[in-house]
Amino acid sequence: MDPVAPPGLVGFGRWAVPLLSEQLRLPRGGARLRALAALADELHRPLRATEALNAGFLQQLKVLLEDEDPLVRAKVCEILHMLAAHASGRHALLAASFLPPLSELLEDPPCRRTVYLLLSRLSLHSSGGASLLTLLPKLMKRLPEEEEEELQVLLLSLLTCCFQVDPQAALRSDAVSLLAPKLSDGALRVRKAAAAAMMALSVPMAGKLQVCEVLPAVAALLQEDDEDAQLNASGVIMFTAVTTAGKLRCLHLDVLPVLLKLVCERHDEEQIRRRRKPLVIYALRALTMLAETPEGRRLLQEQLPLLRRRSEEEEDQDIQQVLQTAVQVVTFSP
Repeated sequence: MDPVAPPGLVGFGRWAVPLLSEQLRLPRGGARLRALAALADELHRPLRATEALNAGFLQQLKVLLEDEDPLVRAKVCEILHMLAAHASGRHALLAASFLPPLSELLEDPPCRRTVYLLLSRLSLHSSGGASLLTLLPKLMKRLPEEEEEELQVLLLSLLTCCFQVDPQAALRSDAVSLLAPKLSDGALRVRKAAAAAMMALSVPMAGKLQVCEVLPAVAALLQEDDEDAQLNASGVIMFTAVTTAGKLRCLHLDVLPVLLKLVCERHDEEQIRRRRKPLVIYALRALTMLAETPEGRRLLQEQLPLLRRRSEEEEDQDIQQVLQTAVQVVTFSP
């Protein structure tokens, strides 16, 4: 039987949630499914979501995450995802220690996609990113196993959140080697999500040195006709080019002309200029790092008129400041 709302419950107003709570205790799976479906309908109203959090529902839902019926488990995950749309819901789920049972469902195909989406919402909580670190080993384990494009992107987004909180923990888990295949295999969505995760790993010095090994794949991504791909690749290059090894590798890969082109592209629409601002700043900072080498400085000195003109025409003060720094480094005489 299809899961439909139990007759007579939805019209009970503020009594609907307590009555549905009683329905969830029934031993029959069909009755629980109908109650869960009705609850999902009720939770579209913010007031009902608050009532559910205050009605002791969470412990019932936690028990149902282990139900033998996969349809029940999947519906509970959907309801938790709805609750996590609200700040109070995210706080309540984290406080009620839902992460351990949810992590068990990462191996449950009917639930996995919703669990990824739910964890993404929980990461928005002030302590959500730090809390997700407890799941890092299981998330990393899923990385080589996940095949569906959408699920790979969701997983990489979660890993990026973890890496931003504690890149060192990820580096100790061999994250760079596990991520590397994602930079060159599969759809563009997957590759640019992998580059975002790699950028987070390249913040600490140990990460910069490890990420140098995957710069060829990053350089290839830099040339994609996609702003997010270019942004993430520029960010990786910006961080890794702090090191001598990174500078030399980037020059060998001939990324300097590509970065310069990204910096000097002009757009008349204000909306496009605002959207591209982070990309331009990342590319400029990467160029500045490369200008610290004799070869990079020589190549950029040939483009000084272009950089100076770009600086004179730039209206955005942040970009203009980074441009002026780049020009100073290029014209520096040791």
